[in-house]
Amino acid sequence: MSKISLIAKLPVAEGKSEEFEAALADLIAASNEEAGLEIYSAHKENETTYWFFELYSDTGALEVHGKGDAMKGAMRALGGFMGGAPEVTRMTPVAAKGMDI
Repeated sequence: MSKISLIAKLPVAEGKSEEFEAALADLIAASNEEAGLEIYSAHKENETTYWFFELYSDTGALEVHGKGDAMKGAMRALGGFMGGAPEVTRMTPVAAKGMDI
């Protein structure tokens, strides 16, 4: 079975980047409840644009993403700082340094 990777662009509302980044700590901590979520990393482009890179062990791991109580609460908290809908691209990794694909 192939691993699944996602890249998500998250628009953050003007003036909300500090609060958004503070809420990310809870989101990353909550991600520990998802065994098949291998990489879950947040990246800042500028004050209103953040990116997530996610790597899942398989389709089943992606299907349960966000369904645990801790993850639901953390995602809901982030929603209050969003400046629009996220743009998500799903892919299959084919070559990488630093991660087992």
